[in-house]
Amino acid sequence: MTSRSDNPPGNRSYDSVVADAVRDANIPTLLMVLVQLTGELRWLEDPYRPTRGKGLSENDTGGLPDTVQDDIRQAAADAICRWHDGEPVAIPEPDEALMTRMLSVAMGEEVPAEYGPMILDDLRAAIPAAPAETAPFTPAPGYSAIVIGAGISGMLAARQLRNVGVDCTVIERNPSVGGCWFNNHYPGCGVDVPSYLYSFSSDIADWPHYYASRDELHQYLEGIADKWDLGECIRFSTTVTSARWDEDRQLWIVDVARPDGTHEVLHSNILISAVGAFGKPKLPDLPGMDRFEGRTCHTATWPDDLDVSGKRVGVIGNGASAMQVVPSVADKAQTLTLFQRSAHWVAPFEKFRTPVPESVRFLLQEVPLYRSWYRQRLAWVLNDKLYSALQRDPAWPHPERSINAINDGHRKFFTRYIESELDGRLDLIEKVTPNYPPFGKRILLDNGWYRTLARDHVELVTDSIAEITPKGVRLADGREVELDVLVFATGFDVVNFLSSFELTGRSGRTLREAWDGDDARAYLGTTVPDFPNMFCLYGPNTQAGHGGSLIFYLECQMRYVISLLGKMFQAGATVVDCLPEVNDKYNDDVDAAHRRMIWTHPGVHSYYQNSRGRVVVSNPWRVVDWWTMTNDANLSDYRLQKPVDERQEAIR
Repeated sequence: MTSRSDNPPGNRSYDSVVADAVRDANIPTLLMVLVQLTGELRWLEDPYRPTRGKGLSENDTGGLPDTVQDDIRQAAADAICRWHDGEPVAIPEPDEALMTRMLSVAMGEEVPAEYGPMILDDLRAAIPAAPAETAPFTPAPGYSAIVIGAGISGMLAARQLRNVGVDCTVIERNPSVGGCWFNNHYPGCGVDVPSYLYSFSSDIADWPHYYASRDELHQYLEGIADKWDLGECIRFSTTVTSARWDEDRQLWIVDVARPDGTHEVLHSNILISAVGAFGKPKLPDLPGMDRFEGRTCHTATWPDDLDVSGKRVGVIGNGASAMQVVPSVADKAQTLTLFQRSAHWVAPFEKFRTPVPESVRFLLQEVPLYRSWYRQRLAWVLNDKLYSALQRDPAWPHPERSINAINDGHRKFFTRYIESELDGRLDLIEKVTPNYPPFGKRILLDNGWYRTLARDHVELVTDSIAEITPKGVRLADGREVELDVLVFATGFDVVNFLSSFELTGRSGRTLREAWDGDDARAYLGTTVPDFPNMFCLYGPNTQAGHGGSLIFYLECQMRYVISLLGKMFQAGATVVDCLPEVNDKYNDDVDAAHRRMIWTHPGVHSYYQNSRGRVVVSNPWRVVDWWTMTNDANLSDYRLQKPVDERQEAIR
């Protein structure tokens, strides 16, 4: 584990600080730390076994009696203090069988044995005997990469490439790192994945809240950029306009616009797209958009000087960004009108805006085993637990409301929650209850949404919009809603991947032509035939469809890229190009998997689908399947090419 603290907070004794920390700690997590520190497996048996938590709850008490909790806390505090004083970890690296047994006990439910390797891989960061990170291969001399974008995926790519000796240049159009977390700074902006899960696995911050705000996230990413020394390889306020593959030189030719507007041509062996999916705001196609006389903006372009105090505010859209904006500006607005096209299922948000107690923050920083097991439990709650509920049951008799028995139970739970939050407001209950199965669209988390809708000066409008007028919005029934400020919370152009620049492959076809517009397909969401040495991060079908952290999926992709590059160099090659039949077979499998899942259920329409109705955004695999698929690249999936000079030598 990492170095132990010799200066606990407040100049108090270490023992007293730990005693406070375990008092506030998550009991199931503490239990796993206790097992590893002491080696005593009795802690995995009754009466110490936690019960199963409900929904997204972290189940902090484990459902155990107070006396049992106290026994666990005292024993854990003693074990942590002994470890701090130098006692070695009794079980530094549990085998896979013990790992799955431990997580099963921690969750109060059976975790299949196949998850053992993935769990162990994630936990190794907390093991003192783990070997230092070394480069798995030596790249060809002068081998270089250009990474487009310095958001989460671009930062990750740059770090991993530099770790293995590949020279890297990052092109970023903004003046700072962060991607969507730089661009989006509207009121209430934040992440709906727990902070300790929405983090790089190697660099977890001292998060002040269980769910980070936008500012906390951007500060974290800026800190990571500094820690990884990325500033020296990032060219800020620079835009990629086009990239094309030069077959003769086996290079990518990349045209960029400098901050002063002049153009420059760059070259690299590898091109990595880290442009993300949430960079291009989408506006509705409504008549009169340019006639409104008040202030208007998309949530992604929220002006710093926009003050809604005392204003009549209208918000079009009610997805994730609207759910954050609306409760955040309601107190200031004179009136607030929300224009809803379709309702969303909303889950209780147990720890919304809840600060992490200082005692627990100390424990999360001081004891890596606690931090790792805490992450493991969060991941299990948000990942594959839900997967079976997303499979369509052909024999299910009520397809109009749900897709299987478990999903029907979810519908009843969410419906009861709506009714409890809007008690007595039958008009609102009818408007906000979706007419499609739960999880057909992204589940949103309640940050005061329903309570805000019930306020006297807030109106939820479900009638369609006929046009935007100079003074506001005219509805289909002829009613006009007068507004001073109009906000578009209408999302992003997600399905047109890599659309911010023109990309031309080996054959002279552009990527847009290869994908026939918005029908994006890539092998493992990462490589595309006819586009050699080009890798997409957050490419087609890589978004976590059933929960979890996007960062995990990105880390899997980069592990795959590094594995592929290493095997390529070992084979004496410098170019890889995905075989068309491999890509086609993979995407056929993706489509077949989606046909069994909720996102292709009749009546379900979401941003996951392209204009043809094909699901191109969400990932159809279990988390453990994705981890396995990306764990080790197979060179037989690719066409390999030797370096140019070797090919010329062979001709001579």
